[in-house]
Amino acid sequence: MFQATDELLRQIRLGEDSSLELKDLRYKGNQVNEPHRNSMADELAAMANTSSGVFVLGVDDKSRTIVGIPEDKLDVVETWLRGICNDLVTPQLFCRIRKLPVVAEDGVERVIVRVDVPKSLYVHQSPGGYYHRIGSSKRQMTPDILARLFQQRSQARIIRFDEQSVTSAPRECLEKTLWRKFKTPLSPDSDDDFLIKLKLLTQDDDGKICPSVSGILMACKNPQEFLPNAFIQAVAYRGTERDAAYQLDARDIFGPLDVQIIEAYKFVEKNMKVYAVKEPARRDIPQFAMQAIFEALVNAVAHRDYSIQGSKVRLHMFSDRVELFSPGAIPNTMTIESLPLRQSSRNELLTSLLARCPMPFADFPGERNFLMDKRGEGVPIILSVSEKLSGKRPEYRLIDDTELLLTIFAAQPPRQSPDGSAAFEPSSM
Repeated sequence: MFQATDELLRQIRLGEDSSLELKDLRYKGNQVNEPHRNSMADELAAMANTSSGVFVLGVDDKSRTIVGIPEDKLDVVETWLRGICNDLVTPQLFCRIRKLPVVAEDGVERVIVRVDVPKSLYVHQSPGGYYHRIGSSKRQMTPDILARLFQQRSQARIIRFDEQSVTSAPRECLEKTLWRKFKTPLSPDSDDDFLIKLKLLTQDDDGKICPSVSGILMACKNPQEFLPNAFIQAVAYRGTERDAAYQLDARDIFGPLDVQIIEAYKFVEKNMKVYAVKEPARRDIPQFAMQAIFEALVNAVAHRDYSIQGSKVRLHMFSDRVELFSPGAIPNTMTIESLPLRQSSRNELLTSLLARCPMPFADFPGERNFLMDKRGEGVPIILSVSEKLSGKRPEYRLIDDTELLLTIFAAQPPRQSPDGSAAFEPSSM
């Protein structure tokens, strides 16, 4: 839409319509003061709920005059926009933001900011509620229109969220060192053809080729640049309570998903304890079954709902348990009780990619060649090996229908015999 700058300028002269919104910004210090963030979020969500469109910032919507954006405010404006798309619209919007130098009618070159808003697969809520666009203005959706739109968009989501285009990301952010592990002898020779076939690159409604959500998560060095909550928060506590005063270790784990799984696994290894028992030969009893920890981490990362804003995978270690929080309800018609018996995936593309990532641990206690096996054995392994070690079955719990909590209980320390044949040592794994 409006691919050439001349075409965009001609449309600006004609004024706003269903697919074009013009905004003149006001500043207070080093911040955008007008329009208000909530109002801008409502406008962006209304466009995404209706059709693809373009916002042009730095143009007076009444006179259609290009006033431009001061060069020292360009980064401020971009940060302001990204914050609105990520924090004030649910699910978050993937908008493409570009800074364009144009020659105004007075012959002076000024910079405008172009924001491409794709027609979404989801119905977006903004601070004012649910809006759609009629002509050049937004309108609150009536219940019947909202219900119909939810139905239409749910049918359209045969294209899953993990396959959706991230229009704000350049295709160059997908690094060959990260995606070449997915290549096989039968893969296309052309890199672009291969990435499109694998759906790491996708085509949006306007025909633009850009990374998919899965492409960003698996083949971008810093996915958090485009998906801010796609990381693992890991914390280890000294006791049994969530208390910062007793925090032993903490780390936010970033990077591609396979790297996150590996680093989170190492975090647990580093912070758990191992009980050394002499009977008479030494035998090590780990605090947690690492095979279960691994399966739990893979499931949490692979099956979480990446469309939920403000939530990340949380890995919290205590002296008596590990708690693993994964954003999103249980997919489809599964229940807590049916988790060990059924198999369902929210992110088919992500799980297929993780199933092609080589297993990095040579001493892994289970039989596994790749990070994911896709046979539905993860939950049964978590339950059985953990219960065998600790004597207590792990527990799954759904919190507010928006987050799945898995609790894995720690092994009890062995009793200390009078001759000191049982000892307690930090992990050396």
